[in-house]
Amino acid sequence: MNKFLKFLLSFGPGIFAIGYTIGTGSVTSMIVAGNNFGMDLLWVLFFSCLFTGVLIYVSGSYYLLTEETALYAVKKHMPLGKAIAIAIMVTVGIGQWNSLIGILGITSNVIFEILVINFPDLAGHKYGVVLGLAILIMGIFYSLLIKGSYTAFEKVLALFVSMMGLSFIFTLFFVFPLPTDIIKGLIPSIPEVEGAGILIAAFVGTTMASATFLSRPLFIQGKGWTKKDFKTQKSDSIVAALLIFAISGAIMAVASGSLYGKGTEITHVLDMSKALEPSAGKFAVSIFFVGTLSAGLSSIFPCLIIVPLMFGDYNSGKLDVTSKRFRLITGIGSLLALSVPLFGVNPIKGQIFTQVVNVFALPLVILSFLYLWNRKNAGLPEKRWITNIIMVGAFIFSLIIMINGLMDIFG
Repeated sequence: MNKFLKFLLSFGPGIFAIGYTIGTGSVTSMIVAGNNFGMDLLWVLFFSCLFTGVLIYVSGSYYLLTEETALYAVKKHMPLGKAIAIAIMVTVGIGQWNSLIGILGITSNVIFEILVINFPDLAGHKYGVVLGLAILIMGIFYSLLIKGSYTAFEKVLALFVSMMGLSFIFTLFFVFPLPTDIIKGLIPSIPEVEGAGILIAAFVGTTMASATFLSRPLFIQGKGWTKKDFKTQKSDSIVAALLIFAISGAIMAVASGSLYGKGTEITHVLDMSKALEPSAGKFAVSIFFVGTLSAGLSSIFPCLIIVPLMFGDYNSGKLDVTSKRFRLITGIGSLLALSVPLFGVNPIKGQIFTQVVNVFALPLVILSFLYLWNRKNAGLPEKRWITNIIMVGAFIFSLIIMINGLMDIFG
């Protein structure tokens, strides 16, 4: 286990990329997609992970070569840089805190429904118990945040990410879709079904998370990497993208193999555990509980700290996890996270909606990195045509997905 943790920590910043990307929003979106469309949306996941890997690489490489973090560089070098940086901060901040609200809602509901299985009398006290669990979770995480450091955050995330990945990939050994379904799923097509556009937007919103690319330079700074670690940073980007695709694809495949075509409706948290039930029997709920809980907990840290990190990035280009501002803003985020449990909103619907919000900041973030990556006399690599083509593709892809999601939302 020590060797395994050392291996995970050797790719430290990539752990945060996985934490931002695979949370309860990703689990929800993948299972709902597998349930409703089988493997037909695998192509969306593939392209999202490809673009994500390249953008992680570009944002990290830009920092190592220029020693400038993302928002600081946008403010300094782009035309109307201050306005663009502020717009990114606002849209990404809203999207990530919305995600945090959904994550806490699903996580506290998962724990509650597991408790009800063992203590049926709790069923009549759902509101109070779920709210109490949410307050307890946020209290623990907030106390860790105000006392911790980058290294401490990294260790906690390494534990949750490994538990999450092992849970979902283990289940894939029992339920595996037909190879022909996987191949067909890699061919781009949008199912002509109501709600497909919103679900695809949620896919992109949770997989191509703008916060992942913006925070990457800061976490590399916290890791202490320099130009000497350029190859390590590249390997870290590739590993992160591959793990995101493998874990997310495993969740979709399990749902497809277990639920697709059976007319099962996913409306409650434990409805999603039915994706595991045919393959894992009585252990279905336990496996789903560990995987989903780990996914939720691994995303709380990154989502909670992104807003104060962006403030520090914008102002000074430094990783800030110790200031009074950091504690104040994370405290406000912790209180906002209680919205779903406090108002009793359905966490499944709330989580998918919050992931859709994330996609609206994406085109602006990609465009900013495309501009920065092609600055002249900045010491950047001479051969950038491959990364440029992929980033242009990512920009067009994000625009299409955003417009498609808007059309579905407004009918």
